[in-house]
Amino acid sequence: MTGRIEARLIELGYVLPQVAAPVAAYVPAVLDGDRVYVSGQLPMVDGALPLTGRVGSGGGEGLISPAEANGLARVCALNALAAVRSVIGDLDQIRRIVKVVGFVASEPGFTGQPLVINGASEFLGEVFGPVGQHARSAVGVVALPLGAPVEVEMVLAINS
Repeated sequence: MTGRIEARLIELGYVLPQVAAPVAAYVPAVLDGDRVYVSGQLPMVDGALPLTGRVGSGGGEGLISPAEANGLARVCALNALAAVRSVIGDLDQIRRIVKVVGFVASEPGFTGQPLVINGASEFLGEVFGPVGQHARSAVGVVALPLGAPVEVEMVLAINS
């Protein structure tokens, strides 16, 4: 039986993937009381990164555009929901998306990190409505694991 949130994902054209395998010594998500802490999720699709490199607006060779990175941030958020489901079983138990932290591998001088991470925030709003509104940080970094352009982590409150 598909719950309300998974049905909403399907309605929006998304399929909840399998949980991405950790790339180091951690678990994808931890349930502690009424909170779920999701480890940083990369934009993995079928076990691979669709794009690697840094985000920039100058349009140089090997640069990922802010629009492409915005789409990858959506994938990160979708992967985060898969990690949440792995520890709570039913996404309908989510009471609130509390906090989203997004990291953007950025070219020097790039300051559009908030617009990139909007991909994750807007996705969560589309899926959850007001429950998806959250506090957020968007941080530019030199590099991310495996050469990923974007990484997203989240904290969620669930019904206890």
